Amino acid sequence: MWRYIVRRVIYAIPILLGVNLIMFTLFFVVNSPDDMARQILGDKGVTPEQIEDWKRQHNYDMPRFYNKEESFPATFTQTIFWQKSMRLFIFDFGKADMGGATILKELANKIPYSLAITIPTFLLGIVVSLFFAMIAAFYRGTYIDTWMLLIFVVMMSISPLFYIIGGQALFSIKLRLVPISGFDSGLCGIKFLLLPWIISIIAGMGGGVRYYRTIFLEEVNRDYVRTARAKGLSENKVLFKHALRNTMLPIITNVVVRIPFLIMGSILLENFFGIPGLGNYMIDAIGKQDFAVIRSMVFMSACLYILSLIFVDICYTLVDPRIRLK
Repeated sequence: MWRYIVRRVIYAIPILLGVNLIMFTLFFVVNSPDDMARQILGDKGVTPEQIEDWKRQHNYDMPRFYNKEESFPATFTQTIFWQKSMRLFIFDFGKADMGGATILKELANKIPYSLAITIPTFLLGIVVSLFFAMIAAFYRGTYIDTWMLLIFVVMMSISPLFYIIGGQALFSIKLRLVPISGFDSGLCGIKFLLLPWIISIIAGMGGGVRYYRTIFLEEVNRDYVRTARAKGLSENKVLFKHALRNTMLPIITNVVVRIPFLIMGSILLENFFGIPGLGNYMIDAIGKQDFAVIRSMVFMSACLYILSLIFVDICYTLVDPRIRLK
């Protein structure tokens, strides 16, 4: 078991290195520090001296890979690649280009706001989607299955923006049941979260139900299910006990790969409802062209996604121990 986990972790290292190199190329080769300075300071009226001064303030004035003016090991450490790229591996994100705030501290402050939205909707969304998917599979081929499939295809086809704007117009402006935006700490904050929770669950039900329904329908046609039916087991036991247990591998895959998005937050919901989470932080960084924050968020997203895939592999071995032998 441990050898399997270590092997998966080792596989992740070159992937992270590749992500890091691609980010460095995009942010410091394709888009040079001089280009960054011009975009932030403004193309018109900016002097070369102002550009150099901005680069010195943000440590972008160093050579990219090799600093011939320094002695070893500073020839490699006093470079943009080491200071701005390799230090991401120890989660030293540095300071924001705009305002100079410590990025890691800002991320730690904003993660709880994102989790307040994503964790309840994640858990409730899984339960609701599995429930309706099993009902559709139970009544497969009937008008109940047909109508449920039609409704969820329509729900999946509608843009999340429609649910957000429509929900705010109906429940906040028309009925005045919940605030239209904002956030508050403690139990008082629940009233600001109710509408984002409902919208997130409804917006994700269409795709979730269709995915789980397809899995259940593939499983109920297998030989062991037909054998269980031939032995006289009821359809409830066949579907909810035997088929559900054997569909855990694809369910785990779909569930675990969504874990990074729990921490990174929901960009649309946080932006429209004024919740100061990581999604809103990312939008602000893009609007302000804060490249340091954008790099940090992209790298953290990559780390979380790779960790979630490793967690998927571990869950696979718990559900099916034969996998660890491969």
